[in-house]
Parts: sequence; C-alpha cells; structure tokens
Amino acid sequence: MITDPISDMLTRIRNAQQVKKEYITLPSSKIKFHIAKILEAEGYIGKVEELKGEKFPELRLVLKYDNKQPYIRMIKRVSKPGNRVYAKSTELPRVLSDIGIAIISTPNGLMTNKEARARRLGGEVICEIS
Repeated sequence: MITDPISDMLTRIRNAQQVKKEYITLPSSKIKFHIAKILEAEGYIGKVEELKGEKFPELRLVLKYDNKQPYIRMIKRVSKPGNRVYAKSTELPRVLSDIGIAIISTPNGLMTNKEARARRLGGEVICEIS
C-alpha cells in the first residue's frame, strides 16, 4: 500500500528518466493530474493523457529529453505526510533563483510558486522541480 501517492509519482518520473523511458503510466487522481498539467504547461514533460483502465483510470505522461538529457534535472518532494511544509506568500521558495519551479497547494488550487507569489497566496509546498 502506498502511503504517499505524490511521492510515488515523482519517484516514477525520476526513475523513468534515468533509464530514458519514452512515457510512464501511473494510477490517476485529481492532484496527480493537476501536478502533471503544471509540469506540461511549464515545459518539463511533453504530454499528459488520462486513460480509461480496466479497473481504474490511469495517467500517461510523455517525458521530454534534450539531446538524451531529461528536461527535469531535479524533482524533490518537500511537504511529506509526516512533515507538512507551509509558506506565506512572502516566504515562498525560489528554486535555483527562480529558474526552477515549486508547486504550491493554495486555497485557489495548485499553482507554481511564481504564480502564487504574483497572486499573494501562500500554502503547502508540494514539490520543487528544476
């Protein structure tokens, strides 16, 4: 049984890119879908599809590479089930001096740290990507 499905998703992405997989398939949920959509919008992954599985829906993420190097150099879970990390709008993390992004869960939904800072929203820091 998986106790942290978001961490599982990030680990699957990290492992698939290590072995140069073209795409990965994982169990779907609303939060995973929204995280994947943010990664797609920011250009870290190619495409996100929601598939109808036999028993449950699945997500297919097409990974992106640049000259056989993955677009995602680092992907790290920040807030964990045993240690939640919250930040005010003025204290949101700057990943690699704002070259990378952090995904924040705000009262207005999931968004990047840059968008949350512009809207003056704080929330739970889900993960950091560069």
